Amino acid sequence: MRIFITGASGYVGGVVTEHLLRAGHEVVALARSDRARERVEALGAKAAPGGLRDLDVLRAGAAGADAVVHTAVDYFDAGMGDIEHDALRSMLDALTEGAAFLYTSTGLVYPDTRGATVDEEHPVDPRSPQPFKILGERQVLDAGHVAGTVIRAGLVYGRAGSGLLEGLLTTARQQGTVAYIGDGTNEWSSVHVDDLAALYAAVLAHRSPGTVVNAAGPERTPMRRIVEAVATTAGARAVSVTPEQAAEMMGPAAAVLTRSSPLDSAKARRLFGWNPTSPSLLDELTSGSYAQATALRQGDPIGDSSPGDGRG
Repeated sequence: MRIFITGASGYVGGVVTEHLLRAGHEVVALARSDRARERVEALGAKAAPGGLRDLDVLRAGAAGADAVVHTAVDYFDAGMGDIEHDALRSMLDALTEGAAFLYTSTGLVYPDTRGATVDEEHPVDPRSPQPFKILGERQVLDAGHVAGTVIRAGLVYGRAGSGLLEGLLTTARQQGTVAYIGDGTNEWSSVHVDDLAALYAAVLAHRSPGTVVNAAGPERTPMRRIVEAVATTAGARAVSVTPEQAAEMMGPAAAVLTRSSPLDSAKARRLFGWNPTSPSLLDELTSGSYAQATALRQGDPIGDSSPGDGRG
């Protein structure tokens, strides 16, 4: 297939692009800068210069594609909701009847269930930390002429990437301590970036129009154990802070870090034969790519064989 992808120079999108190319697809990738163009071309994709605000570029990319994969996002841009709405409309309108559209969402669209597992039938939360993702999901699923699929991912990790984990590691290295909130027993679901990318490829191979699927491995990991693993890797100390201290230190992110809505991914396994097989989050942190990247940063020879992190 000819696939148009957004976000291919980024963490998730770059690994998805690798998997799509490996499956024999022709991939055209949106690239908003010279650096992004170099990144996607190094992967083996053809670059389409432009960003999510370049609607003519998006229309042209989608018009020539059998499928669109949308992974681009900027959570720090306050206008991202409006930007994405217009971008999605441009791509969806340009796609021909029956073409596929894969939309990248997040488990954060669910409410905090205090540890109760959620499947795709669970109602989303309009007060989600990322409300525009709920709107984007609906926009794709309501486009009746395309085979739209929404993938709600858990905490993505692996290849020494992930904004949250990188942020925790940076804090640990710089401050010598890294914090969890309260007793840190709130559990998170997670998915290795290569397993997630394999799901995208599987969805394109076995289309199921109008489908929402959760994407997470089988482990449920308490936040305290994640932070302790980060501390071990960074040579720092894990400490507990109160919710009030966390709010002062982290702002709105503190509320996100106390959530617990583990994901049931049985539907992805059933529909698409998806089978996550990569190392666990804790293994990756303590002895895998994150440990190797930390060793490389510190000049330890173990880092010489560290794989690339897949970020743009």
